[in-house]
Amino acid sequence: MSTPLGDFVRAKRDSIQPESFGLPDRGRRRSPGLRRSDLAARAAISVEYLTRIEQGRDRNPSSAVLIALADALSLDATERQHLRYLAKITGGECAGRPRPSPPSRHVRPTVLETLRLLEPGVAFVTNRLGDVLAHTGGFELVVRGTGLLDSDEPNLTRYVFTDPRARTAFPDWDQVADEQAFDLWLGPSVEASEWFTAELAPVAGQEFTRRLNRHLPPPSVPLRLDHATAGELRWHRERLELPSTDAQQLVVLLAADEATTRAVERLRHRSHGLLRAIS
Repeated sequence: MSTPLGDFVRAKRDSIQPESFGLPDRGRRRSPGLRRSDLAARAAISVEYLTRIEQGRDRNPSSAVLIALADALSLDATERQHLRYLAKITGGECAGRPRPSPPSRHVRPTVLETLRLLEPGVAFVTNRLGDVLAHTGGFELVVRGTGLLDSDEPNLTRYVFTDPRARTAFPDWDQVADEQAFDLWLGPSVEASEWFTAELAPVAGQEFTRRLNRHLPPPSVPLRLDHATAGELRWHRERLELPSTDAQQLVVLLAADEATTRAVERLRHRSHGLLRAIS
């Protein structure tokens, strides 16, 4: 049985071209990327041990082995953090845990007050599952017509993978889908992620599960949003992590170019933004 840690190591190995590490091209092979024997040699571990990790038969590699694998795969800082997280949850998979349940949707009054102070800016409170827990009127203004806020409990991840309108709203749909799937590995807890994945996978299909099992952190790029009347809007995203007890983020969208700034100003002149907290 595979594990998140094994899936990640295998996916990363498959994504690496041998020549990028100065290794010779050994001709055609059944699977792409770096050979298992080459990675084992770079990490100074046996091929048999690497096989056990990738196949999920070894769930508790030491810190030294994790560091060796990270070095051998030339992981960046984000990927190294993700590797450690996957090792942690993989090692605890055998322990008995209560039945997963959805996380709290409560947003503290002081966070709601912070949103109020950000008006007429574009900001919202979310968690790593993609729940849109509260937002400014500015956020509602720029996503109006996309369908994202149509649900009583809007969720960006569910919207991206199950609502056809998302592919029009996000010109870079593949990038957004990669981001939302990867975020599920980061919380708000292992149990909450398991609950959400079990709920979403049957309706989201292979587009979701394929990305979920890839484990490769997506690049950080501006978000493009296609507005029905304002046209294409481009945003930089500033994410502020709230205390761990909240397991939430305050995300502020900042115009990435002058065209977006002008388009949003025109939208504001036509509407009045009001804070709306979603319980």
